Amino acid sequence: MKLGFEVDGGIGTRATLGVILLSADETLEPEFARMVAPLDEVALYHSRIRMVNEIRADTLGQMEADLPLAAALLPRARDFDVIGYGCTSAASVIGSETVARTIQGVFPKAQVTDPLAAIIAAGHRLGIKKIGFISPYVAAVSARMRERLEAAGFEIAGFGSFEEADDRVVARITEASIEEAALCMAEHASCDAIVATCTNLRCLNVIERVEKKTGITMLSSNQALGWHMLRLAGVHAPLSGMGRLFKCDLQG
Repeated sequence: MKLGFEVDGGIGTRATLGVILLSADETLEPEFARMVAPLDEVALYHSRIRMVNEIRADTLGQMEADLPLAAALLPRARDFDVIGYGCTSAASVIGSETVARTIQGVFPKAQVTDPLAAIIAAGHRLGIKKIGFISPYVAAVSARMRERLEAAGFEIAGFGSFEEADDRVVARITEASIEEAALCMAEHASCDAIVATCTNLRCLNVIERVEKKTGITMLSSNQALGWHMLRLAGVHAPLSGMGRLFKCDLQG
């Protein structure tokens, strides 16, 4: 017996989002799931890109060549509103414009962002001038990211790094350690915002605690990327528990 059926637009009638994340990343997916869970009819799809565990400029640069294949593994039947590339450090090395151009070679209609571009957009939206910058990376990778932020008009008022090259270890840095680092930065740097970079750092639970204790805005790679993707897709609902940023639209 052949059964009849009807078709509709599928899930994601409000927005369809795609994220390309590192093969070593353990944090972005669960944090993004929390951001999207309260939102009806927002579909989120993931693809992975090959990454060695040691984070260096040469290993990060190799991902540029692998991006088209990773993008092509997203469902080709979907019309993506926004695709995010989930690597802050690689976006700093490759450049946000190159990331967008490469992904749009596969999905030409999709808007594209990455954590670096999202942090810059969030910082400008919130009127941030001076950043207390927290990084897990080794010196060369952190330096490239600082250069990108300074070129975007931000002053680095303070800097601290866990100086860890192994992404598997970065994923296991405790939330208590991240919170302590943020509170230390707030105490010693005269800054408008604390920015913790790396999609593998578990920051989402820390952000509001730090903001309440210090009165200073805190941004993280995953939080900023999720916010930017949703706002670019036209989803403007405020979300609680994820910091001041999620109370803002893309433009004031």
